Amino acid sequence: MNRITCDADLEEGMAVLRALHPHWGAVIDRTGIPPLRRREGGFAGLAAIIVSQQLSVASARAVWARVEAVLSPLTPERILTATDEEMRLSGLSRPKQRTMRAVAAAIAGGELALDALETATPEEVHARMTAVSGIGPWTADIYLLFCLGHRDGFAAGDLAVQEAARVVFGLPARPKPAELAAMAEGWRPWRGVAARLLWAYYAVLKSREGLNA
Repeated sequence: MNRITCDADLEEGMAVLRALHPHWGAVIDRTGIPPLRRREGGFAGLAAIIVSQQLSVASARAVWARVEAVLSPLTPERILTATDEEMRLSGLSRPKQRTMRAVAAAIAGGELALDALETATPEEVHARMTAVSGIGPWTADIYLLFCLGHRDGFAAGDLAVQEAARVVFGLPARPKPAELAAMAEGWRPWRGVAARLLWAYYAVLKSREGLNA
């Protein structure tokens, strides 16, 4: 079993992490069971992640609503036949328009088979997705974690995860992606639970007045 599908899966991973390091116990005591945060997979799920890049939750929701309204049904074929005016009306930025078209072309051409990612390792998922123009490590990680629900996915490039790790482990500065990825090696095969706990802990930190995050 390599998927996180329910709270019982989270609890299993939390027990392993708690036994690994006392810092995890302190995190778990503050956060409790973190949210599953599962989301739709396939092209629509990946498109939603692309839309959300570098946007606030509210802004992402607004743009996503426009994308669904203008480009319905949201399929690779629909994106490939969309006019420039339709793409503009969707609210997507120029870079995101290019990424959506590149992803749609990769899927239509067989270069990116999203169904095949279901049984791939985190490393394989990362390699296959980032081979597509416009898909970076963060997008691949979020798809791996929440669309595929892989228990060993991680998001070393996410700023909230980095900041939470800095506080939890008493680091002198926010760790760089490579540094955090190296730390997370010790949390295998439950890095997906570790990531969720760090996001949940970041939410706790944000509630503290005066946090510089």
